[in-house]
Amino acid sequence: MSADECISQSDSKEIPVSGNDTEGSVKPEEYQTIALHDSKNQQNGDCSFPVMKNNTGDEPAIPLTNGDVHLAQAQELWSTARDKPVKLRMEASGLGSEPPMTIHQMFMSTVQKYGDYPALRAKKDGIWVTLTYKEYYQHARAAAKSFLKLGLERFHGVGILGFNSPEWFIADVGCILAGGLATGIYTTNSPEACHYVAHNCEANVLVVENNKQLIKILQVRDQLPHLKAIVQYKGELEQKLPNVYTWAEFMKFGASVADSELDVLIDSQKANECCTLIYTSGTTGNPKGVMLSHDNITWTASAAGRMINLKMAEEELVSYLPLSHVAAQVQDMWICMRFAGITSFAEPDALKGSLANTLRDVRPTSFLGVPRVWEKMQEAMKAVGAKSSVTKKKISDWAKGIGLQASYNAMNGDSSVPWGFTLANALVYKNVRKALGLDRCRSCFTGAAPITKDTLEYFMSLYIPIFELYGMSESTGPHTVSWAEGYRIMSCGKVLTGCKTKLDKPDNDGIGEICFWGRHVFMGYLNMPEKTEEALDTDGWLHSGDLGKHDEDDFLFITGRIKELIITAGGENVPPVPIEDALKEEVSIISNAMLVGDKKKFLSMLLTLKCNIDDNGDATDELTPLAVDYCQQHGVIASKVSEIINKKEPAIYKAIQEGIDRVNAKATSNAQRVQKWTILQRDFSISSGELGPTMKLKRPVVSKMYEEDINKFYGTTLQAHSGLSPPRPRYCLYCVPKPVLR
Repeated sequence: MSADECISQSDSKEIPVSGNDTEGSVKPEEYQTIALHDSKNQQNGDCSFPVMKNNTGDEPAIPLTNGDVHLAQAQELWSTARDKPVKLRMEASGLGSEPPMTIHQMFMSTVQKYGDYPALRAKKDGIWVTLTYKEYYQHARAAAKSFLKLGLERFHGVGILGFNSPEWFIADVGCILAGGLATGIYTTNSPEACHYVAHNCEANVLVVENNKQLIKILQVRDQLPHLKAIVQYKGELEQKLPNVYTWAEFMKFGASVADSELDVLIDSQKANECCTLIYTSGTTGNPKGVMLSHDNITWTASAAGRMINLKMAEEELVSYLPLSHVAAQVQDMWICMRFAGITSFAEPDALKGSLANTLRDVRPTSFLGVPRVWEKMQEAMKAVGAKSSVTKKKISDWAKGIGLQASYNAMNGDSSVPWGFTLANALVYKNVRKALGLDRCRSCFTGAAPITKDTLEYFMSLYIPIFELYGMSESTGPHTVSWAEGYRIMSCGKVLTGCKTKLDKPDNDGIGEICFWGRHVFMGYLNMPEKTEEALDTDGWLHSGDLGKHDEDDFLFITGRIKELIITAGGENVPPVPIEDALKEEVSIISNAMLVGDKKKFLSMLLTLKCNIDDNGDATDELTPLAVDYCQQHGVIASKVSEIINKKEPAIYKAIQEGIDRVNAKATSNAQRVQKWTILQRDFSISSGELGPTMKLKRPVVSKMYEEDINKFYGTTLQAHSGLSPPRPRYCLYCVPKPVLR
């Protein structure tokens, strides 16, 4: 049942819904098992989803094929069973009404038109090796036949554990063609976490990158009753073990499987059936297996690419973010496949420094970076700038002022540029883009976590606008999109064409829970009906758990997350991210900040300082060059975090307190003021558990890990910071705050 169809005119003022859908295509009446968002039902007061019938008026009893559209009969919008199809949230017209298709159909469409175009590129012994789309398809078919030979059963998982590579893509697509459920597993997972995912998806085959990942699986192999084989796709096996194969052995293993056998299996697949599992990070319990259908992926890839005006066979990107995360998988694999783009693979140590070299080598046409990647670029450029001559600094500052104004003009639809822009472009902007490897880049994106205004404006000053995306695994990635012709700073953009946004239970400022509707909404959580019912309401809307509001132009702004809201002892709701971001902008030596104080009388904050990361991804005790410079600017000679903490370096502690005072001065109530803080001994990292794979803060984990430090804020210890007394409250404790836009 569609929520739109059940909202009366008076109710619609309380539950605003936005959406756009402008391109006509086909009539949804031609298809089986769809859910219509249609004005006719609203006018007639009909709140049920119609099941489309055949010409005789009888509901079909078996899965039907209508032309090139393959759909299985389904009764509900959601499913938690691996083999149960769902209704599709089809629209009556526009992009949301386009014919559903399977992964194979989308792949074949590209291969038939662009078969000889390059698809995948990776370095081997320092030389780029390329697979065309025709070769990519042939490899995927060979992998599919090998999976079948190894005993892959319909709707059982193939877990893939390793860094991005052509083999990762081929295994994923091959699994889907063979009727399995492609399942990425994070490389940072422990053996126990790998076991949970492999057991939950009932994996018949696990594909691992190297011996390091193989060892994890071997430790839990005996606890995986469905596992039949393991494939290692990089290097030779260090020891020969039963049912463990090299990639070369695996790719030859299915040679005896007839093409006709695979074709029959491919033709039996339906667009409204599950083909992929994306596992959530599991910060608040066990990871949930997000079930994505063929249509979820193929429709979203098409809709997202068309919204940002991608051109066929003209795009090239660098794949480096974890493919087990929905953002990287949708962009790197599926959007690229849909638009015949080139995916070039970074080196495994990309996030440790080699990404910059790959970007300069590839010169991508679009680039997706999580906020921490953009922040690292910003820090590196600032460190270089700090060593420049006085003249170069003056030129740089002048150019940045012009660049920032020009970027704001462009954002607001003003094509004019400030005087001196052409010279600034020649002297600074072009050189910066070239140095970053972004000189061909038409679109720079960020997502998966909040980004600060400071970082966005820094790149705007270099005439490199960064476009924010917003979505989740449960929406097959993007729900709102920013692009060159449609963006606002600190906004996540506009809703994907063919989809709708509803703000549930909005307050007086128009802030409500962001809910999604569209063909990108997932099927359900595998084997978790209760969790699925929490995420999808009875009308079929996906509840994100995020709070947001629209501006007058329908741009979406995220204001917080319901589960992250800190509710003080006085009953006031405090969104932590705006306060944390504000402090990081005020005090540049701070790397991570986490606000605490749920059910407490006041707020406190855990802080970390910017430090170098070692080869294992662990935070070291050594301050970054920018942090060292910050210390020197405050008259302190220090190169290690421990030196600052052990000495309680007065100048640094005072600078942090002054930054907090400036943030507190902007607070809308006393309850939103930070009263205490402490510096932790080391920065957060993925390997130590505080950050997720996309470097998003895992608040429940941090709260548990640093419980003793948090207790000191509210226990017998009077002061946990530099010794300065907390500022005297200037506002009534029970004042209602105005939410701050992130």
